[in-house]
Amino acid sequence: MPAHGASALATGSRFRPDKLGVVVAAIVVLSLALQPFALVRANRIVPANGEMIWSALPQGQAWGVIAALLLAAFILFLAVPVRLRLAVSIAALALLAVAVGRAGTYLTPADNNYARISPGGSFYLMLFAFSIALADATVRLRLSPLQRVGFLLLAIAAIGLLLLCGGWSDLSLLKEYHNRAAAFWSEGRTHVALAFGSLAAAGIVGIPLGIVCFRVSGIRAAILNTLNIVQTIPSMALFGLLIAPLAWIGTHVPGASALGIAGIGFAPAFVALFAYSLLPVVSNTVAGLDGVPLAVRDAARGMGMTSRQLLFSIELPLAFPVILTGIRIVLVQNIGLAVIAGLIGGGGYGTFVFQGISQTATDLVLLGAMPVVGMAFAAAILLDAAVELSQSQDRSRKRRMA
Repeated sequence: MPAHGASALATGSRFRPDKLGVVVAAIVVLSLALQPFALVRANRIVPANGEMIWSALPQGQAWGVIAALLLAAFILFLAVPVRLRLAVSIAALALLAVAVGRAGTYLTPADNNYARISPGGSFYLMLFAFSIALADATVRLRLSPLQRVGFLLLAIAAIGLLLLCGGWSDLSLLKEYHNRAAAFWSEGRTHVALAFGSLAAAGIVGIPLGIVCFRVSGIRAAILNTLNIVQTIPSMALFGLLIAPLAWIGTHVPGASALGIAGIGFAPAFVALFAYSLLPVVSNTVAGLDGVPLAVRDAARGMGMTSRQLLFSIELPLAFPVILTGIRIVLVQNIGLAVIAGLIGGGGYGTFVFQGISQTATDLVLLGAMPVVGMAFAAAILLDAAVELSQSQDRSRKRRMA
């Protein structure tokens, strides 16, 4: 091939568009042009007025931010090296975080405690676009589980630094938080107790039940079908069905009321989440035990292991990655479902969500919703990493036993 032909081919491949990058760039350009970057309200419940990015920031800063975001979109549009895509996505997200906080400060009238400044559609669309680009880059790089956990910790540290430095203090979401700081942490503890407590109870009951289903095949179908029926009941309906029996227990069983058992509140929410958690735990325990190779069992029996030794030394350790996958499903599910507990007085961040809906206060809804999203996202990353690490240990254990 002639030298000029090879050069042209290299140039063409260098400027070849990336399929996902085309979508990301389109979202960034259209959101900058068509959507407000910030929303301004005279108080927390009146309709908002949108401010485009060039009027939401001081003029010099606005055009600098626009130029940087368009440059980031252009780089992601091209089929550039993956590490560069990762760096550009992180830089763009950091710039967005700083810019929206600066917009809150710039747009807030002096000596006005009632005005509310919140991110607009442009911010959320670009946050989504650059987050997708970041996720795509991490997948392409095939980061190890520990590296993904490291990225999560860095993101948490960066958000914490912005909060500590007051970078978002003038945003309406933070003003809602400051007005309800004590309640926020109290409801957070309740939310964690609901999600993690119901998961722990499901593990204590579900793993032994899964072992029984595996060992006694005659009852497996009946138990799994029953749990499947529970899983199909809508969450609100299940909460409602539990009100009457738990109210009766709290009234007629000595000591039940002192334990907090009642028709509404924490108890029915906990029981409902526990019921929803059983199917993934039981079915994944059965699937994990079913997946233990027959040759491994035969080798263990040939070594003189009893059924108990076989279960605890061989079968459960080899089934652990699959069981842990079920636990991951349950935890992420329960973090989200615990929001519904706010409707029946069960507490948790759902309290803010439903208060905000009743008051038409978007920022109060976000005060409850955003921690839930963050908790679910962090839990998914941490448990995905744990699953992958356990799978690698499982493979090495099987190689040693082969």
